[in-house]
Amino acid sequence: MFFVDTIEIEGLGNRSYLAGGARTAVAVDPPRDIDQVLAAAARRGVRISHVAETHLHNDYVTGGLELARITGADYLVPAGARVSFSRIPAADGDTVDIDTELTLAAVATPGHTPHHTAYVLGEAGRPVAAFTGGSLLIGTVGRPDLVEPRLTAQLAHAQHASAHRLADALPDETAVLPTHGFGSFCSSAQADGDTTTIGKEKAANTALTSDADTFVAELLAGLEDVPAYYAHMGPANAQGPAPVDLTRPAVADPDEIAARLAAGEWVVDLRHRVAFAEGHVAGSFNFEAEGKLATYLAWMIPWGKPVTLLADTAGQLAAAQRELARVGIDRPASAATGGPAGWLRDGERPASFPRATFAELAARDEEDVVVLDVRRDSERAAGWIAGSVHIPIHQVHGRLGEVPEGTVWVHCAGGMRAGIAASLLDAAGRQVVAVDDGFDAAAEAGLTVVTG
Repeated sequence: MFFVDTIEIEGLGNRSYLAGGARTAVAVDPPRDIDQVLAAAARRGVRISHVAETHLHNDYVTGGLELARITGADYLVPAGARVSFSRIPAADGDTVDIDTELTLAAVATPGHTPHHTAYVLGEAGRPVAAFTGGSLLIGTVGRPDLVEPRLTAQLAHAQHASAHRLADALPDETAVLPTHGFGSFCSSAQADGDTTTIGKEKAANTALTSDADTFVAELLAGLEDVPAYYAHMGPANAQGPAPVDLTRPAVADPDEIAARLAAGEWVVDLRHRVAFAEGHVAGSFNFEAEGKLATYLAWMIPWGKPVTLLADTAGQLAAAQRELARVGIDRPASAATGGPAGWLRDGERPASFPRATFAELAARDEEDVVVLDVRRDSERAAGWIAGSVHIPIHQVHGRLGEVPEGTVWVHCAGGMRAGIAASLLDAAGRQVVAVDDGFDAAAEAGLTVVTG
């Protein structure tokens, strides 16, 4: 009998896997914080004999190299990937033994990257699961535009061919186990569902239900901005990431926090947006720990800029530090827990700004009001408030000067991104109101929503 354990990396919208038999197992696309993988192996009572990468990841720093070093496992990396460390190149058709009657076969599936490789888990010669990385996701495929713009169209066509190769070669009941697609920006579209098989994908995946030209045209038309930090992930993974260090950062007292703000560093408050709006250190930014912290903070912070983290609790701080390490923000410059009362110097008062609903926006009577929409382009295209200004959240920090004068009522689709943008505007000295409401309520409140 075989097993497959899923390791959820929720903040990044990814999954890693541990699969094996009675004695040994393979880890597929492990996260940088490998303790989760080691714990899964310990629970199963198995030795990790192999570590397999489907590709050089663009959205997170891998733990594969360190996991292989610690466990003594063979490290399988696609043969076409250019790396600076010793590994076993996995070429199309290569097969390794994982456990008794359990094998892992490499299948070249270019598209998400030129060297992308899927791995098919076989039991007694029968395919039982396919670790598809970014090649075949639930209802969609991985993005083909993360490597080189001149290769995007070519890789999109390759992505279509790779999906068909897997679908044609594997039985319908074969489990499809992708790395991306659970909120990851590596996915070309939002995946729908939690589990799938080859048979289900044949019926529903656009890569398998559309001809190549139609699929490529629609895929390319739907691509949106790539998170800025992706440019650093591939090179880090090719070089060979350093072991992760999750020891607690130095404690920042009020003077330290003030000094770091004065130096132009980023001080990031991880508390919920409601608590932040009610009171925070002036000049700090709000990125909720329970939001897509790593994605949005890594996307927006100037790469290499020192960051100080402010958290409710030590547990919240540790979880945030772990998530940020996955995307190469290794060591916070300093950190503090508690709340504004312990983060402000004597005599300083917390800053604050109001929150509101779309109904309150509709009922406002001020004349100098600016409505700022920070949703993605695709969200905006489906409908927007008449007269609103549009700056996607990841561009707000660099385009603050484009926000017209007046009180800024900032909104997104639900409130979290509006909270980030409101904190940026507040830190810049603007009068701001964070609309903490679902966008569907805008029309219900009587605001004019333009569509089409």
